Amino acid sequence: MNFVFCSSSELDITDSASCTTVFEKHQPDFCINAAAYTAVDKAENEPEKAHAINVTGAQNVAAVCKIHDTVLLHVSTDFVFDGEKTSPYTEEDRSNPTGVYGQTKLDGEKEVAAVWEKHFIVRTSWVYSQFGNNFMKTMLRLASERDTLSVVNDQIGTPTHAVDLAEVILKIIESGKKAYGIYHFSNEGQCSWYDFAQKIFEVNAVSIQVNPIPSTCYPTPAKRPKYSVLDKTKIKEVFGLDIKKWEQSLEPFPSVV
Repeated sequence: MNFVFCSSSELDITDSASCTTVFEKHQPDFCINAAAYTAVDKAENEPEKAHAINVTGAQNVAAVCKIHDTVLLHVSTDFVFDGEKTSPYTEEDRSNPTGVYGQTKLDGEKEVAAVWEKHFIVRTSWVYSQFGNNFMKTMLRLASERDTLSVVNDQIGTPTHAVDLAEVILKIIESGKKAYGIYHFSNEGQCSWYDFAQKIFEVNAVSIQVNPIPSTCYPTPAKRPKYSVLDKTKIKEVFGLDIKKWEQSLEPFPSVV
């Protein structure tokens, strides 16, 4: 496989002309759209910006994929659900976002499905890696600055290592299957943010006191799903996947400058 990686300055998905220019140059067989407005709380005050990236952007990418007969793999989120269930969410469960971020991601999914049939929408959750802004990096940074931390323990979900997500997207491509539609993927198992933090510190040999607190003690502009574990039955059966438990994928954090 040959890959072309585009930054937001090289490919502005909110600008259809930018999408056209890049696609005409590279003529891709597949497009992985991992671009998104993901600042969950800021989205409450910047709904237009979130909509431009998550909805209009998704529509633009789908439209140019259709013109070039490019298979689209679009990354979405567990935030399309309200978190009121107590068992893992399947692809058939009713979506009901509780905030701007989740709503724009759901609307983006709908645009992709309406514009171009050759699509795979992959919903995922609690993604972390050594790059970008994510919970693992935040916890390790705060641990270097403080003696104690308080982390919410009443929001339940599943961490997903970005490498595992990337590998699954490549497996979908390599499979050659045309089983288009929505799929759920995360690592296996479930935990609270408090549990996740504890494990991060354990794996990285960080000694710090972590206190569990309810969400009511840490109010945020956007409401989070209380429970957003994703059912991976469909993606495992269609693509023959063996998915790692979230604890197995959590490795010591490398120093990145």
